[in-house]
Amino acid sequence: MIFKSYILEKNIEALNNCKVLLFYGENQGLKKEFKENLQTKYRSREILNFFQDEILKNKYVLENEISNKSLFQEEKVIFISEVNDKILEIFQSSIEKIDKERIFLFCDILDKRSKLRTYFEKSKDCGIAACYQDNEITIKKIFSNKLNSFKGLTPEVINTLAENTGLDRNKLNNEIEKIQTYFQDKNIDLEKLELLLNIKINDDFNQLKNMALNGNKNKTNRLLADTVFEGENNIYYLNSINQTINRLNEIENLKTKTSNIEILVSNLKPPVFWKDKSVLIEQSKKWNKQKIQNALKKTYDTEIKIKSEPAIKKDLLIKQLIIELCATANSFSTN
Repeated sequence: MIFKSYILEKNIEALNNCKVLLFYGENQGLKKEFKENLQTKYRSREILNFFQDEILKNKYVLENEISNKSLFQEEKVIFISEVNDKILEIFQSSIEKIDKERIFLFCDILDKRSKLRTYFEKSKDCGIAACYQDNEITIKKIFSNKLNSFKGLTPEVINTLAENTGLDRNKLNNEIEKIQTYFQDKNIDLEKLELLLNIKINDDFNQLKNMALNGNKNKTNRLLADTVFEGENNIYYLNSINQTINRLNEIENLKTKTSNIEILVSNLKPPVFWKDKSVLIEQSKKWNKQKIQNALKKTYDTEIKIKSEPAIKKDLLIKQLIIELCATANSFSTN
């Protein structure tokens, strides 16, 4: 059963009769939005989170969680991240036991030959929704819709916001939250907005991030000492790192089609800004599938610590993550 993501964005209740749903595609921010909305929708239930690797290591864990009913709590909601075709066999053996439980799976791009994608598209009990990357038009439309009650929302303001997000849905939501918190009188001032967005600071962080992902230890250490980390921007820093890592993942997935990295980068959707192309090409030479999965796990763990441990020094977590990513870029690993 195929769902359109733009319909689910407007009405998540459309999933009420769907026991299992697979979200796939390159739009990490949109998938994150769906997960957060579903966690809110099912907040009264027991919520469990797994990575596919955990399921594969113990093929009975999913079946056991579905079978073990609770007398005191509503049925479970299970989220499984980073799935691919490997989980299909285990999943098929468990699906008949699903009653009122709900299972949501998340993965990157699935081509039309994917057995997992084919199964979900043809299933009557399971649903699938493609999360395609936002483009400039959709980003501007989201800003217009979510900030339509604000005065001063001129085309110039919307263009500034769209350019600053780099077509990243995660960053878009971060910027909207900043604006809603800061401009409580609902009157946007462009000059104050540019200060709020910390455009210069963000540029400094992008330099640091790019040097780390390129494995340049000397420049990374120098930039770590010079870069100002703003406390309220920690999630932005993580999203910025994730965006680049997911770009590298896209390139890695496309290498089966051609070994010409320049062609791959030029064909990415949404397009890579011209000033970022050479940086991304150099980074792609350092990263393979194993390193990318390792890096995504590190950013995920860092985000969990930032959100769940209020007393911890969050800037130190970001700095430690940067150092670990630089080390991973230089490590030896096979695909």
